[in-house]
Amino acid sequence: MEARDIMVSPVVTVAPSCSVQDAARILLNYHISGAPVIDDAGKIVGIITERDLLRRVETATERSRPSWLRYLVSDGDLASEYVKARARNVADVMTKAVISATVGMPIKDVAALLEQYSIKRVPVLAGGRLAGIISRANLVQVLATAQGKLEVELPDTVIRKQLMSHLKEEPWSDAWQLNFTGNGGIVDIWGICRSEAERDAIRVAAENTPGVRAVNKHLSMPQPFAATL
Repeated sequence: MEARDIMVSPVVTVAPSCSVQDAARILLNYHISGAPVIDDAGKIVGIITERDLLRRVETATERSRPSWLRYLVSDGDLASEYVKARARNVADVMTKAVISATVGMPIKDVAALLEQYSIKRVPVLAGGRLAGIISRANLVQVLATAQGKLEVELPDTVIRKQLMSHLKEEPWSDAWQLNFTGNGGIVDIWGICRSEAERDAIRVAAENTPGVRAVNKHLSMPQPFAATL
C-alpha cells in the first residue's frame, strides 16, 4: 500500500499572506490541526499547525523567560519567538522546513517519517506539487479496516517450521533456545528467553503464524548472577 492509497485529497490549504486569525479559523472550521501553505505558483512553502499558534500575544500565551535564563538564549532565538508571537501573517509564523512524502512512497515509510520527525501530518507530493496529505489518523484508519489473518488449517509440522524459520530471522530471538510443539493449531512454546519483552515478542510471533489458534507459554528467564562470598 502506498501514500496515494490513503492520502486525503483535495487538501485544505492557506496562502502565505493569510492572516494568523483567518488561519486559526480555517483550522477550526475544517476540524484539522494543520494545513499546507501554498504560494501563488502552487508551490508548497510551509505548513501552519496548532503548534505554530500556541504562543500568541492575543491569548497571553507568549513565552516569558526569567531574566537569568535569557542570557542562555541567543538573540536570534529571542527574535524568532517575538515574531512567532506577534506576526500578523502566516508567512511569518508557519513552519518553513516541510517534511513531505511522494505519492508512491510505501505507507511504512510514511509512518517512519511521522515517527522520526515527531510530526502529526505529512504533505504528499506528485511532481513537486501538492497531491494530498496523510495524518497519523489516516494510518490508524488503515489499521482499523485491515483484514485479520485468514483462519486456515495447517498441519502442526508446517506451523512449527514456519514459526521456527521466522524467529531465526529476527535479531532479538535466540531461536536455538526455543522449541515448539503443536496439537491441532494449539502451540506450546518451551525454552529460555532473556527478558519479558522477548517473551512477549515470541508469543506475538506465534499468534501471527498462519494456522495457530492458541498459544501456551512455558518460557523461563535465567536468574541474574548473584555473587557469593
